[in-house]
Amino acid sequence: MLDYNVPGGKLNRGLSVIDSYMLLREGTEVDEEDFYLACVLGWCIEWLQASALVMDDITDNAYTRRDNLCWYKLPTVGLSAINDGVLLKCHVQAIIKRYFKEKFYFMELMELWNEIGLQTAMGQMLDLITTHTGAKDLARYRIQGYRRIVKYKTSYYSFYLPVACALLLNGAKLSDYVELKNVLIEMGVYFQIQDDYLDCFGDPQVIGKVGTDIEDYKCSWLIVQAMELANENEMKILYENYGKSCPECVAAVKNVYKELDLQDIFLEYESRVYKHLVSTIDAEPDRAIREILKIFLKKIYRRKK
Repeated sequence: MLDYNVPGGKLNRGLSVIDSYMLLREGTEVDEEDFYLACVLGWCIEWLQASALVMDDITDNAYTRRDNLCWYKLPTVGLSAINDGVLLKCHVQAIIKRYFKEKFYFMELMELWNEIGLQTAMGQMLDLITTHTGAKDLARYRIQGYRRIVKYKTSYYSFYLPVACALLLNGAKLSDYVELKNVLIEMGVYFQIQDDYLDCFGDPQVIGKVGTDIEDYKCSWLIVQAMELANENEMKILYENYGKSCPECVAAVKNVYKELDLQDIFLEYESRVYKHLVSTIDAEPDRAIREILKIFLKKIYRRKK
């Protein structure tokens, strides 16, 4: 189960712990033990990511993940994957306790992971109750609600957590880096908007999965934009076809997206947010923090998967 779910992705989150830590330690010697501990926390984030994906795929009724069948889709697994997802998350606490119990920052590290775990679960809850609970109504899909979902579901664990782990390893106090946290959260929102765009317009052979946001009635960035821009006829098409799995309905929704030029709107958004992030990063006085943020931005800007 671990081999199938943990190591198969791009490993960006885990590697970001190591990249960030090495930049923070630049100019000082990093011994083998310090480097190893950074690797341990990097893998902990990949364990957490694996747990989230196993659970997400079940709730979204997804079919493929990382060029393979979703774990729960394997005939020998099924819904026992729910317990596997819990087990993956429990591993994190056990690993942290094993390697960091004697460290002076152990309690702050545990508090960080508990806080991020709660925030991520709350984001998943917001996503689920917006998408699956009560009467389906696209009128609820607005940018404020969307940003709240992705901030909690994606930004905290994917962008803030790796850097926060590196800061603690380096002996820093997280309370001294609130502005850094805000920039990373904004990057996470941008990352999720890219993800929503690629779910519809990306190449499944490149991104490693077949997008199902339309079929799953997801509160994605694309439908949020469409609800703001659609005329009466386009709105009617969206209400009649969004959330249905038949290919004709999916094609009808995508056709509205194209009529509304959402691909161009996304490119304009991407250019705008990139310029804003670059100017924010350039204004950061700490060189190591600047470099950390530049690495994150370079990894996600105009990504194809």
